[in-house]
Amino acid sequence: MSLLRLDKFLADAGLGTRSQVKLLLKKGLVTVNGEAAKKPEQKVDPENDFILCGGTSLSRQEFYYYLLNKPAGYVSATEDNTAPTVLSLLKDAPGRELFPVGRLDKDTEGLLLVTNDGPLAHRLLSPRYHVDKTYLVRAAGIVTESDLSSLENGLDIGEKSPTLPAKARLLALQSDSTPASQKAGSGQETSLVELTIHEGKFHQVKRMFQAIGHPVLYLRRISMGNLVLDEALAPGEFRALTPEEIVALKAL
Repeated sequence: MSLLRLDKFLADAGLGTRSQVKLLLKKGLVTVNGEAAKKPEQKVDPENDFILCGGTSLSRQEFYYYLLNKPAGYVSATEDNTAPTVLSLLKDAPGRELFPVGRLDKDTEGLLLVTNDGPLAHRLLSPRYHVDKTYLVRAAGIVTESDLSSLENGLDIGEKSPTLPAKARLLALQSDSTPASQKAGSGQETSLVELTIHEGKFHQVKRMFQAIGHPVLYLRRISMGNLVLDEALAPGEFRALTPEEIVALKAL
């Protein structure tokens, strides 16, 4: 028998953050085995106790899925001694044993899936499943058609084998309207490229652009499989995936 705090159980059942479920307890909406429960620290047995909220029977949700717009400055790890982790941005999110699916570099922004579904994470990250990951890349200099072909055909980035075929297209050259965070330096020409890969080698995107002589200045992931970055999310914000998004990810 594994006992849990009642507020933890209620949060895991999808009723909100711990602070939100405490309000439900104060209002007397929660019962455990037929008796009103108002103390968040009360211990419950999820397997054997009969827990209701507003008359509805509750069960503990097993898996959780969150879409995070990762800001720069955070490490894609569950713990780190040198910098804040992405999990610190989800500290009030319901769910246990959450972890980021894959890694975005500390200075890389954009889409990051956070879940506790290990089997799904494995399928999304395994090269054999060919799950596309698309990035917006601000690179130094003018990326040519020849450079794009090199990105698409595979490059030697110091691994045992070249990178697998990718998709690359030039979106724009730097203009005065480019956000300051994406600019290289005063007067330097840069290119905005959309790159899609389905591998996950260490620093792969940066190494690919270094190999063609155009170092990465700014990097943001905008999609993973059919999961697309929600532009309504400011950097550092997250939301739960919709049921449709979860089904689509599992179907990859």
